[in-house]
Amino acid sequence: MKEKLQKGKKKVINFFKKLKHEHVIKNYIKNNRLFLVFVLVCVINSTMLRIFTMRTAENIFAIRPIIADLGLVITIGSFSYLFKGKGRYRYLSIWAVIFTAICMINSVYYTFYTSFASFSMLSLAQFIAPVGDAVVQNVLQLKDLFYLIPLFFFIFYYHHLAKKGEYKKYEKKERKKKFFHTILVGAITLIVFCFTLSGLEVGRFIKQWNREYIVMRFGIYLYQGNDLVKSIQPKITAMFGYDEAKKKMEDYFEGTSDVQDYTNEYTNILEGKNVIVIHAESLQDVALNTTFNGQEVTPNLNRLIKEGMFFSNFYSQVSVGTSSDTELTFNTSLMPTQSGTAFVSYFDRTYISTPKLLKEKGYYTFSMHANNGDFWNRRAMHESLGYDQFFSKENYDVKEEDVIGLGLSDKSFFAQSVEKIKTISAEHDKFYGVLITLTNHTPFSDVDKYGEFKVTINETVQNEDGTTSVVEHPYLEGTKLGNYFKSVHYADAALGEFFQEMDEAGLLDNTVVILYGDHDARLPKADYVRMLNYDMLTDDVKSTDDPTYQEFDSYDYELNRKVPLLIWTKDGTIKPQVVDTIMGMYDVVPTIGNMLGFYNKYALGHDIFEIGDDNIVVFPNGNWLTSKVYYNSQKEEYKPLRDEVISEDYIKENNEYTEKLLDVSNNMIVFDLLNSNNIKAQNEEENK
Repeated sequence: MKEKLQKGKKKVINFFKKLKHEHVIKNYIKNNRLFLVFVLVCVINSTMLRIFTMRTAENIFAIRPIIADLGLVITIGSFSYLFKGKGRYRYLSIWAVIFTAICMINSVYYTFYTSFASFSMLSLAQFIAPVGDAVVQNVLQLKDLFYLIPLFFFIFYYHHLAKKGEYKKYEKKERKKKFFHTILVGAITLIVFCFTLSGLEVGRFIKQWNREYIVMRFGIYLYQGNDLVKSIQPKITAMFGYDEAKKKMEDYFEGTSDVQDYTNEYTNILEGKNVIVIHAESLQDVALNTTFNGQEVTPNLNRLIKEGMFFSNFYSQVSVGTSSDTELTFNTSLMPTQSGTAFVSYFDRTYISTPKLLKEKGYYTFSMHANNGDFWNRRAMHESLGYDQFFSKENYDVKEEDVIGLGLSDKSFFAQSVEKIKTISAEHDKFYGVLITLTNHTPFSDVDKYGEFKVTINETVQNEDGTTSVVEHPYLEGTKLGNYFKSVHYADAALGEFFQEMDEAGLLDNTVVILYGDHDARLPKADYVRMLNYDMLTDDVKSTDDPTYQEFDSYDYELNRKVPLLIWTKDGTIKPQVVDTIMGMYDVVPTIGNMLGFYNKYALGHDIFEIGDDNIVVFPNGNWLTSKVYYNSQKEEYKPLRDEVISEDYIKENNEYTEKLLDVSNNMIVFDLLNSNNIKAQNEEENK
């Protein structure tokens, strides 16, 4: 055995001596310079993307995603050797542009959504144009242009080689040989990478519901390739796998009663009342009860919170569909789909929704939004959700002076909506209406139209002559968070006018108002740090060494994304109360259903007054939140929210619950499992 090892060692040494003697490596680099620059450029860009987006030490120094990107780039680039002359450069250029575009698009997308882009979003391109200015002003950053530098270098390097006559051309036989050797290297690199993966990582790669986790371990290029397959898959899998999906749903809801089998102090408390729902765009809890120099950001909301039932730990559960995802979850208690959005890709499915269930109780249902009716495909989807009528931009008088941000101002929208509600109230005994606001949408840049509201700090100072004067410090002026507070202050004023006009018209007398924030405003973490750690002397953020410095880490940012949920009645049916139980958007249907007297067996959420502290909020990316823990599935880490030991079993059980819930929800939509015609046809097939 020792002799064999010595011989093997000798062969390896001789091999490397031969490489050195024959200058193999040097000659390879010399004869394949363009290809190597192509590989280097693509891998540099993918590495920059991870550094610019997921800024953790673990990610920055991760080797595996580099190996994955390297293997895929080499494999794809190897086909360039099958082309003659300039054809090889053109092939590499096309792929260099594609890989650069992937990095740039994902860099921009991550800034706005804290996730990575999907091919399924191509179907939503029509919705990007109306918010294009928002993207440029609020999202596009200098870092997003850095990816062009390596691409330009690649182009420049080719012309440099061609000009000096050093662009290597190969005969057909040599081209095939180089292709074979290169693709073999790429394949071996990918195989080596695959051997480093665990079963859990492979499983998450296949499911692809946590994009950050996948990019962090598989690299951006493998992620995007897998995403392309996953984006096409729903169109194929919708034709297959129905039986398995149906079985999983039946198992999940086994034991769930067909009718509500419990009562509590809120059961039927609001039955028969009219319902007005206010879908408040980008309204976040951080704006509530916040003041600047004694002036409240949201005086009207603060008053309503004191008079109604306020849920202080309420979280939105959106994915790439943002506002449309919230509408889906609010109305159906289902989660956003894993690919695309339900509003666009699955608008023709059958949904059990709040509008439909209230229609069965004699309600007239309507929705109002002064934007293009086809934005997020609302015109079609609102019909699927069961609204009798959808009032969109074409039903409103949109004057130029009334436009703020993306469209009709909230004040004008509410004023015109009240007139429409008067007519509906006169024609119908009971109604359920949803009003979707618009003004508080990013980029929060129309500050001149929000009215006078300063986000400064006024300091009273003692002068040498004994008098006092006020010094105004800029504080949040000029920041995105500061502009957001100005925008929210305007939206709150519009809300106050709406309540006044509704009250004067007698429309609040037998009405319950439900208000919720559709999602957080996705504001920069740095602005929150400035808000918490502002130094008036330097007009800057305090040093981290300052004993008064307040930490604001990634977990604080996630937990700060809470949005308001408020239930209010003028007649006092709803008593003033703050509910601090952890709650998600999918808990709304069972909670208000118990109050209004309807029941949805297939709700994924729970009546918050039944489940209490045992509740769990599942997010589309696999993260979850309970009263004890916020769990980050990408990092496989968690932050305890209580001073108690968290067991491994607790984490494991909630991870399994999260995965099962997300799968069942996605299957219910993709396979149209709630469609009675599908169920009937399936039963007939089984009985043959």
